[in-house]
Amino acid sequence: MTKGNETKITDELYAYMLAHNPPLDPVQRELVETTYARLPEHAGMQSAEEQGPLLAFLVRLTGARHIVEVGTFTGFSALSMARAMPADGLLIACDVSEEWTAYGREAWEKAGVADRIDLRIAPALDTLRAMPAEPHIDFAYLDADKGNYIAYWEELVPRMCQGGVITSDNVLFHGRVAEPEATGAAAAIKEFNDHVSADPRMDSVLLTVSDGLTLSRKR
Repeated sequence: MTKGNETKITDELYAYMLAHNPPLDPVQRELVETTYARLPEHAGMQSAEEQGPLLAFLVRLTGARHIVEVGTFTGFSALSMARAMPADGLLIACDVSEEWTAYGREAWEKAGVADRIDLRIAPALDTLRAMPAEPHIDFAYLDADKGNYIAYWEELVPRMCQGGVITSDNVLFHGRVAEPEATGAAAAIKEFNDHVSADPRMDSVLLTVSDGLTLSRKR
């Protein structure tokens, strides 16, 4: 198999990429820095810095007005999407931690988008299953516990509008999905990737953005 690109992402090249993407606004920057300062052991759960502008771009591209986020952590991704959606849009954010999402609530208030975000503290499967069964979601971002990715997918797909997009994070799982004997979360992501690529309801493409990102569009 021939690789089409030999570019290695060095620290210098990563910084160059960030410099040529839309910069984070002051509230986003403060939230990123606060997350790393106060939750250093868990900060790796935060979406990568370049994913904020990308999510905002995708929300604007799709014209999404109804967004669902599965896995919110400290709220960086929700903030990025809420800033990009129309003022009358609604983002339902699913998480189980009051502690971590408290940082997000503060940032959303500072950014003036708190009225666009409905944070629901409960197991995400319960939140998803309580939603209307008919298609009504324009955009979804999946970045939660890897063992439930397929279950989340199966709740989201029937509820996606035609042309709606699901963005799934960590689909390369630190490179471990390529291991023949992957275990734990890596094995769950391998199974999820196979499930997504075989799903006839969606058109999907897996990209090497950050820790791997799959974009899927409802047919």
